[in-house]
Amino acid sequence: MPEPIERRRVRVRGTVQGVGFRPFVYRLALELGLSGEVANDSEGVLAEVEGPVPALDELVRRLVDDAPPLARVTSVESSPAAAGAAGAHAFRIVESRAGAVPAVPVSVDVATCDDCLAEVADPDDRRFGYPFTNCTNCGPRYTIIRAIPYDRPATTMAGFPMCAACEAEYHDPADRRFHAQPNACPRCGPHLRLLASDGTLCSERGDALEQAAVALLDGQVVAVKGLGGFHLAVDATSIDAVAELRRRKQRDDKPFAVMVPGLAAARALCRLSPAAEETLASPRRPIVLAPRRPGAELAPGVAPGLAELGLMLAYTPLHHLLLARVGRPLVMTSGNSSDEPIAHVDDDAVERLGPMVDAILTHDRPIHIRCDDSVVRTRLGGDVQMVRRSRGYAPEPLTLPEPARCQVLAVGAELKNTLAVAKGNAVVTSHHIGDLEHLAAYRSFLQAVDHLCHLAGVEPEVVAHDLHPEYLSTKFAVDMGLPTLGVQHHHAHIASCLVEHGRTGPVLGLAFDGLGLGSCGTLWGGEFLVADLGGFRRVGHLLPVPLPGGDRANTEPWRMAMAWTDAALGRPAAEGVGRRLDDRWAAVLTLIEHPATATTTSVGRLFDAVAALLGLHPHMTYEAQAAVALEACTAGVPLGDGAGYEATVGDDGEVAVLDPAPVIARVVAERDAGTPVPVIAAGFHDGLGRSAARLAIDLASRHGLDTVALSGGVFQNARLSEVVERACRGTGLTVLVHHRVPPNDGGISIGQAAIAALAP
Repeated sequence: MPEPIERRRVRVRGTVQGVGFRPFVYRLALELGLSGEVANDSEGVLAEVEGPVPALDELVRRLVDDAPPLARVTSVESSPAAAGAAGAHAFRIVESRAGAVPAVPVSVDVATCDDCLAEVADPDDRRFGYPFTNCTNCGPRYTIIRAIPYDRPATTMAGFPMCAACEAEYHDPADRRFHAQPNACPRCGPHLRLLASDGTLCSERGDALEQAAVALLDGQVVAVKGLGGFHLAVDATSIDAVAELRRRKQRDDKPFAVMVPGLAAARALCRLSPAAEETLASPRRPIVLAPRRPGAELAPGVAPGLAELGLMLAYTPLHHLLLARVGRPLVMTSGNSSDEPIAHVDDDAVERLGPMVDAILTHDRPIHIRCDDSVVRTRLGGDVQMVRRSRGYAPEPLTLPEPARCQVLAVGAELKNTLAVAKGNAVVTSHHIGDLEHLAAYRSFLQAVDHLCHLAGVEPEVVAHDLHPEYLSTKFAVDMGLPTLGVQHHHAHIASCLVEHGRTGPVLGLAFDGLGLGSCGTLWGGEFLVADLGGFRRVGHLLPVPLPGGDRANTEPWRMAMAWTDAALGRPAAEGVGRRLDDRWAAVLTLIEHPATATTTSVGRLFDAVAALLGLHPHMTYEAQAAVALEACTAGVPLGDGAGYEATVGDDGEVAVLDPAPVIARVVAERDAGTPVPVIAAGFHDGLGRSAARLAIDLASRHGLDTVALSGGVFQNARLSEVVERACRGTGLTVLVHHRVPPNDGGISIGQAAIAALAP
């Protein structure tokens, strides 16, 4: 007896556009003997299929189980189709259906797959040596998309009509380039150009690549256009080339990232945990911060004074071809001046990067959205933590613990800015935008607002923002003329951790960072919060101390060294510290004494103070330099119990106060006794971590909580985080830490979006 025949409408949601999902459905339907059609639309992928019931059931199951590697299926819904909806024709892929409001996340940019690399390396292949080879499983996505549905005319490849051979691949369901929107070859696709620093054309195509490689081997600085913008490249083994890049970029100390062709080269430079290797070689290809091997063959100026190195593997055919010709690791640092957005169009590159480079290796495939490299860090346990979520990860959505009650735009923090939008069950995040105090970054922010809302199909009903009234993001939110919700900075940190773990709370949240405006109008940064996505209560904090000089204290740790020494040991000791570190000490002492000087509970500034007391960067050239150096110098010291470096706990009415004055006193005493700096630094980390954990354990017990969440930029410190985690878990508490969302201000927008989306 023949199987009963049915018609069904199958709706697939998630990241299913631009990842080969329609060709996958096509091949699956042919294999199962089904007829019908499949299309992209504004909600994802929609298929109307007809055939035997068992085959239809098998199709629905395999849409999830066998989905393409780049797809992320969040839901599959199957319902009866109206009579005649699918028809009796063979299965086909139809043109994308326009929707009134786009409502689907697009795919991330993806590193070149092995199949494409094999073609690039094959002299008999028509794509031999072609720097823009891609297929359905790899290549540019987010950075070239102007609108959705995701089809070639809606990308920056619209200006490159396919040749007959590429067209045939594009329309062949058996080909891995079936409906690959950026598909191209040397005959019809983009091409390389080498420009002089003033924009004059020097050479094209293969000659451009060869001349760029020669320039790099000659110690020159070359700007290289990648997926999301320009890098500044030099030979990473050349002391002179690295020093010249630092001089031209005016970047004295901040570490550079290094690009290598594969894992073997990466292992020669760093000690890589299995998780670090997996992340490094993943299709996302972030920069991975990992412990540097002693004797690694790199110029010492690549990451001066640090125990870690930022490594990434080549992720475009151009990178692979360039590295093969140079035969050495390359510094690949962002193509910008300090803290500005990266250049991503040629005219901007010539104007801004021209004075820094000897040549510009570019191409004629436009980048629509600039996108920095993502950064992850190896933690002490070998797992990894997101530091900057951008290329390869944005705009991949996170799932809200509960459906959003309204559509939300969250405008993030002032520094390390990102955006997020919430709709339905998802929070969709932007790429890294940067520090909004720079005009170019603010312009990028404005473009990103429109682009992200369009791609995610969000028409904001509420705009969430930080409480700080002077943030440009806050002013933008207010000026939109929509209902707004101010979200306290540290509450947003904890909320971002909750979202990552699919929780609503409540938890005991430890939010340790640089600075954020508190709900009482003072500057917070060392907070113990009873928090959920609906609200928070401050139940503890670090002892407040003066912030002498305001923003200057954020870049001049010697100021905080004086403030903390004054709090711990008194005025004469603070004066002694000041005399040793800076000739402006008397003015700072006056500020410390002045009642109008703002105070802060910042753990980040405490780290700065200890670093300065130990002679580590009392004057910084980049953000967090002192704290990073303080952690780095502990690398050879085993974890200890922090004995002698414990903070005390007092209270301020109902709120507990963690007082590290005894820690500061011990640091100064050990320094004066000649104890090695790494030993003191390790004692500080371990003692402060155990003290914070003891208070967290007590507060969790007092408030009936079984879970602790760690967030804020200070918890990028692997040693401190490990000490706190171990101590809390040792008492049976569950500890939530960041892996996929940055604990720093790059995650703030996610927390803001979730709080606003679930607000009553």
